[in-house]
Amino acid sequence: MPFHNPFDVLRDLRGPSPDSPTPPESPQPAPAPSTPLPARVARAVVRMERSGRGGKIVTVVEHLGLPPAEREVWLKALKGALGCGGTVDGEALVLQGDQRRTLPAWLTARGVKKVTVS
Repeated sequence: MPFHNPFDVLRDLRGPSPDSPTPPESPQPAPAPSTPLPARVARAVVRMERSGRGGKIVTVVEHLGLPPAEREVWLKALKGALGCGGTVDGEALVLQGDQRRTLPAWLTARGVKKVTVS
């Protein structure tokens, strides 16, 4: 006596099955932006700050002279490159932790002409 399969009826309703299953396409990661960030920045001042933050160390990047929309773009790129959190505070970019060693190289690579670390 054959086994009763309730899904046999559905087999007739769908189309023919392919000879070999095709692997599902894996989602491609979004390509990195090929254009560097705008190079209109002449200078940047990088300093570490601890006071008024409950003892937490932050790195402040000032004097970039970027419009608000570009500040957000730069902050997002900085946070991704340095692996830290951060925020825009007025005209300054505030990053968590002491990033004074790695930040000048990143800023120089993005077109900042003079980086002052204090």
